This record gives sequence, C-alpha cells and structure tokens, in this order.
Amino acid sequence: MVHCEEGDGQVPWRGARAALVVGNYCHDVLFRDGRVVGETLGGAASFVSNVLDALSPSSPNSPSHRYVAKVGPDFAYAVAHPPLVAPSSPTTLFHAHFPSQSRPHGQSGYHGDRVLRRVRACDAILPSDLPGDADGFDFGLAAGVAGEIPPETLARMLDLCQVVLVDVQGLIRSFDPADGTVGLVPLRDTGLARLLPRIGFLKASAEEAPFVDIEEARKWCCVIVTEGKDGCRVYWKERELHVPPFPAVQIDPTGAGDSFLGGFVGGLVWGLSVPDAALLGNFFGSLTVGQIGVPKFDQRMLQP
Repeated sequence: MVHCEEGDGQVPWRGARAALVVGNYCHDVLFRDGRVVGETLGGAASFVSNVLDALSPSSPNSPSHRYVAKVGPDFAYAVAHPPLVAPSSPTTLFHAHFPSQSRPHGQSGYHGDRVLRRVRACDAILPSDLPGDADGFDFGLAAGVAGEIPPETLARMLDLCQVVLVDVQGLIRSFDPADGTVGLVPLRDTGLARLLPRIGFLKASAEEAPFVDIEEARKWCCVIVTEGKDGCRVYWKERELHVPPFPAVQIDPTGAGDSFLGGFVGGLVWGLSVPDAALLGNFFGSLTVGQIGVPKFDQRMLQP
C-alpha cells in the first residue's frame, strides 16, 4: 500500500489513470428557524464528482473516473454520473437545521451551528455493486455520508484500487433512532478500524478528529484534518504540515469537506505532491461554502 512519504509528502509514482468514487447521492433540505430555505442535491459523491469533472475537461488524455452511488425511484435530480436505482428503497434524505444566529461559544454540536438529521436512508452499496476485477483504478475514494459503505465494500475497494482515500464521516457517524440526529462514535468501535493499515489517506474534519485517534491512525496512513477557515493539517508518521486556507465568505458549509476531498484527489490524479493537492482541496472547499448546495465553478478560475 502506498502512503505519504516522510521526505517530501509525495505519492511515489505519477500518471494516475482514474479514480473510483463510492458513495450515495442524497436529497438535502435546509431549514432556518424551522422554515425551509433550500432543497438541493447532496451526498459527498455529488460534490466530489462536481470538482473532478471541473478538473477533467474532455480530452483524450483526461482520466475516466467511475462512480458508484445508489438512490431510490424518487431521486429528483439529473446528474452527470447516473446512479444505481434501488427499486424498493427511498433516496437518502438529510434535513439540516440552522439557527438565525450563532450559538454562544462552546455550545455548538458536531456540525457547529447546524443540526443534521438523517430522515431516510437508501440501501447500502454492496461489493457486488462495484466494478469487476478487470477494472483497475489508481485511486479509490470512499465518500459515504449515511453509513452506506459497509466494511466488506471498503475491503473490496482496497482490492480494486492501488490507493484508497476514506472520508471518515462515512465510518463514524451514528444516527439517533428517534429523530435521525447525526452524532459520532470512536473509529475504534467500528468494524472498519482494522482496515486502517490498508488505507492510503484518511480525511476527517476538526470536529471528527477527536474520534479518530490521530496519533494511532498516522502510524498506518496519512491523515488529513480539515479546519475550515484555518485550512487543513496533514499528518504522517512523525511529520505534520499545515496547509493554509483561501479566504471565503461562508453562506452554507454543506459539502465543503467533500469538495476539499474532490480537489485533493484531483490533485493526486494529476500528479501533485500531497501538500499541493491539499492546497487545491482548500481552494475548492473555499469556493463551496460561498454557495448553497453543489457549487458552480467559474471555469476561468480553473485555467492553468
């Protein structure tokens, strides 16, 4: 398995072919003071694909990424990468509740001022839903948000891909049985902790990091912690690196970490070093918080 090298933070090979992105699309409904203020496409895979598509213009030399997502027959959006339809399951639905004013310091929950609830959940993505052995991928991205990637599916991704990046939110989220409020459990208490030695990169938000045990995880893989307006930190072995942020005016934080991950993976696909790929991730995260839902990018900003 390939990890960050201690010397320069580069993956030790170049010329990535393609990435396999796994995670369900969702319906997101945004509330403020109990009133609906927005309904959007959601799910980490939607934000990741949006970034990777922006970084991969149609050309013979562009990588061909594969996406595996599940939705129900009620799925309401047209997407560039069609999902699998589970005929007897609804599309995953999240309600995000925002107050009119920020809470006093120290009274924020997992999502800061946002209370996130999973109202409905689509079927899990199974190993049999993934491409066959003939399809090899340089990078795999486990981008679950609602518990849709079970251990056996992640293990299958590790078999199919040379390097796998995992967003820890899909591993450690818990859902209140009464109202679906999203919480967190320690990574060590999940069935996925045993796979850490095979994972290349593990991404967590600052709120999720205490549930990961970074000091233990960094012994096995490269750990990236996103810190919002403060950028991100990269941990591997005995080294730690701070990657600076880009200025942004926050309107909706939903999907910022997912867009970061898309930019980071896109950077690796195109051969950037880990620090430079993380900087690209910060750039896309900053663009995302300034819009509601999956953002639209000005292609002039993405020109080399």
